[in-house]
Amino acid sequence: MLLYFQRFSVVFVTSLVFLAAGCGRLENQQIISNVSPQPESTETTQPSPIDQKGSQIRFINEEAMKISEQGQLKEALQRLEQALATSRDLGDRYWEAVTLNNIGRIYQKQANYSQALLFYQQALLINRELGDRVQLGKTYSNIGYLFDVQNQPELAVFFYKHCLINREIARLNPSVLAEPQPDAYSITVAQTYRILGDKLLKQGRVAEAQRSMDLLKVEEVEGFLQGVRGNEQTAKGIDIIPGEKATKQKLEQTLDNAVALGKELTKLRKISPEQRSPQDKQRIEQLVLSQQQLLKQFNDFISSPTVKAQLDQISRTAKRQSLDLESINELRDNLAKLPEKSILIYPLVLQDSLELVVVSPESVPIHRTVAVTKEQLNQAIAAFRKDLQDPRSNNAKKVGSQLYDWLIKPIENDIKLAGAKQLIYAPDDQLRYIPLTALYDGKQWLIERFSVNYITAASLSNFNTPPQSKYRVLAGAFTKGNYQVAVGNQRLAFSGLPFAGQEVENLAATIPGTQKLLDEAFSPQATVPQMDDYTIVHLATHAAFVVGQPEDSFILFGNGDRVNLKDVATWSLPHVDLVVLSACETGLGGKLGNGEEILGFAYQMQKTGARATIASLWSVDDGGTQALMSAFYTLLSSGKLTKAEALRQAQIALITGDSKGKNSNVPIATSSGLSHPYYWAPFILIGNGL
Repeated sequence: MLLYFQRFSVVFVTSLVFLAAGCGRLENQQIISNVSPQPESTETTQPSPIDQKGSQIRFINEEAMKISEQGQLKEALQRLEQALATSRDLGDRYWEAVTLNNIGRIYQKQANYSQALLFYQQALLINRELGDRVQLGKTYSNIGYLFDVQNQPELAVFFYKHCLINREIARLNPSVLAEPQPDAYSITVAQTYRILGDKLLKQGRVAEAQRSMDLLKVEEVEGFLQGVRGNEQTAKGIDIIPGEKATKQKLEQTLDNAVALGKELTKLRKISPEQRSPQDKQRIEQLVLSQQQLLKQFNDFISSPTVKAQLDQISRTAKRQSLDLESINELRDNLAKLPEKSILIYPLVLQDSLELVVVSPESVPIHRTVAVTKEQLNQAIAAFRKDLQDPRSNNAKKVGSQLYDWLIKPIENDIKLAGAKQLIYAPDDQLRYIPLTALYDGKQWLIERFSVNYITAASLSNFNTPPQSKYRVLAGAFTKGNYQVAVGNQRLAFSGLPFAGQEVENLAATIPGTQKLLDEAFSPQATVPQMDDYTIVHLATHAAFVVGQPEDSFILFGNGDRVNLKDVATWSLPHVDLVVLSACETGLGGKLGNGEEILGFAYQMQKTGARATIASLWSVDDGGTQALMSAFYTLLSSGKLTKAEALRQAQIALITGDSKGKNSNVPIATSSGLSHPYYWAPFILIGNGL
């Protein structure tokens, strides 16, 4: 029997965990009660017979994959035979491709890799015929993973890259990414990007790895918020380098020819079996055989010694090829245009190591591997956060020194050679919960040596847009009152911030003409419509970035109303240089995820058009916040410093006191008792630091 007519049934179950974290000053916030979730609506509509059969195919796939996880592979294949037959009877090409992917996964579990590849490729042809870049990308991921488990890293990388390329083109129409996805894939898209970055680093292909690591952050934002639209930069995907182009050309030729055959095959299959003429049946067999021959020729091609030699050669010429990659050259040009010498630092957290990638204007990207496990790193992060949040603790320097040894010391010489004064930082995973500025080198905090500018992803960021020449400030504050807010299954109480009023008064005194909104007057209805009339929007109120759903994270206004992260996306702030949230908290209740909620918040603010945001990673003493913000605005209003450098100098002022600082006019009293990182370290600048 022809391979194409074999019919089996497979199901795959994945789970997406959406992670987030929280903002609000602890002494003014407490848990009141647990809240039961509201029941979902039970209203339903009657499905059509075709919809019912589509649901049946989905159900069979899911059941088949469940029993495959229990080791019942033969039974799973038998069930998928039923799903494949039903999808073909209906002419449902989408579910036919899903089922073929699952069949491939079953064969892969049986270590029958050649059969798995053929079924994945049949799914690939249908995805291509349908023009479905989302599923096409995921099928490429399955093929990449297949070569990965066979220890063929060069081919794994080649197909993983095609997952990324198709995903990023699809991202230009984000609604297609938000549609429900079938469970037919070995790993998630985010896992594909992370594995691809790891594989490329192991092959010495650092420039390509940087691209994968950057776009991983875009994919993580999509996983948290959904509906994230790509841009001209993200849509470029990742470069196909010279050593891969022969394989790419053969792949495209094979797919084009096979899809042309598939279209004719689809037309013939729309004729019911009992009505097909002998000529129809013969032609179907010919088309199936021709498709199989095309795929076999391609598989023979990629297995040939010539192609293997070409792919093996890639890692040996990776450094030279890095100089020719468009994406990395654009990034280096952007760094070169910044007023201060800057480098870009990408950490990639893996299970058994921490990978560091450094991009500077003058050299090829640099890669360093640090021998620390993810578990060890996360333990240090949790300990560091605990010490940083306790102004009585004397252990912050000890743990900060350990993290310095992992994150900065391996690239210390690279930073020195680049002459960098500013570190542009794109943190990964739980590193998002700690401030890089508070790492300790044994003599100084990192902020005393460098300004630090956080970004979401380089492909989403504009480093070089200059700020407005004149500052106009809108300042809102929640100073009195008590409000309860439901967060997940908890109800939290938030009290007014007594020092927030003084914080706003000091700001108004520093920058004349500041528009002040306090308490009841500080409502979303009154505040949001006028935000874009100002260059700085300062919100002295509680905010929480919470592990969970985007709707759980919020900004609390002075009248008790809150705006969640989904709502923030509706703001339009193209004329705003800076949004300041001076009372934020992450890791509410000590719960840390992977920091996607922080990444998501930064993206949403960026999406409004605002060029930069200052926010805090934990709740801060009101008096300390007032002191730091007064120093920051005094420095910024001088017109001589960038936002990033003004924040740095304000933090140094708290560390050292005025008598030791460079700026005698900074309003921080000597020996003010604010030198502990609890007071100055949580404030980070995300976005354009100019």
